[in-house]
Amino acid sequence: MRVLLLERDQARYAELLQAANAELELCTDAAQAASCPVWLAEPDLAVPLLRQGLRPAWLQSTWAGITPLLADDLPRDYSLSRAVGIFGQVMAEYVLTYLLAHRRRLLPRLASQVAQQWDNQAPVSLRGCRVLIVGAGDIGCTVGRFLAPFGVELRGIAREPRAIEPFTQVHGLQDLGEQAAWADCLVNLLPDTPASRDLYTAALFERMRGEALFINAGRGTSLVDADLVQALRAEQLAGAVIDVCREEPLPPGHPFWDAPRLLLTGHSSAPTEPAAMAQLFVDNLQRYRAGQALRGSVDFARGY
Repeated sequence: MRVLLLERDQARYAELLQAANAELELCTDAAQAASCPVWLAEPDLAVPLLRQGLRPAWLQSTWAGITPLLADDLPRDYSLSRAVGIFGQVMAEYVLTYLLAHRRRLLPRLASQVAQQWDNQAPVSLRGCRVLIVGAGDIGCTVGRFLAPFGVELRGIAREPRAIEPFTQVHGLQDLGEQAAWADCLVNLLPDTPASRDLYTAALFERMRGEALFINAGRGTSLVDADLVQALRAEQLAGAVIDVCREEPLPPGHPFWDAPRLLLTGHSSAPTEPAAMAQLFVDNLQRYRAGQALRGSVDFARGY
């Protein structure tokens, strides 16, 4: 099986894949694309080849997000799967880090230390903290399972209301405003789809609690930037942690750089771990050869 490998860390992926399946013929030159029925690729590296009219029978993305591959001028007559089952723990670690930092007042205490002021204000425990995870899919459920032992109250938002562990309630996207008003911490994990764009607006922030934390680790297109900045300045929110932006890297002069109580984390929340990605690819390759459903199979019309 000839596999085109389009990854910035090609050497590491080649090593892992050859160790897992010595029969794979790995091609690392894009000029060989036409002879490779299977591509393992970062979406942005695959796009130029697709625009040239080349396409695989199956493309396994090494990203959870596949927005670059959904452009209107790109073909959709091939099988596409996204990275699933490998980002849950690292995303949970990210959310837990900043939720704990917020409840324990890490940044205010650091500011007090710099100012040589004694800060003995009592922190707030995670026990009883009301956490709303918007995007109760594979990653969202794993984040919820990591948070649950701390005694938080968990609710989720999905395409439609249904029972999903470990959430006590899962509401449809139409209930986002009502549930945002309930939350002490709102975590956005939604992918970039038409239904998820411009969800977080001034109207929604006005409904949120003044002590609430907003975390966006989904996609920057879900958020109206100016509305978040205004909400922070008006103290409608206690703080925001922003991992993803509409434009990356964030350009100089953007209001996020000096917005009050906003922390930027540079799209670092859940990097792809090559060993886990290689394992997923080998599993999906077996499924592909057997004619079985692929893990993370993408519905082009739905966008994920």
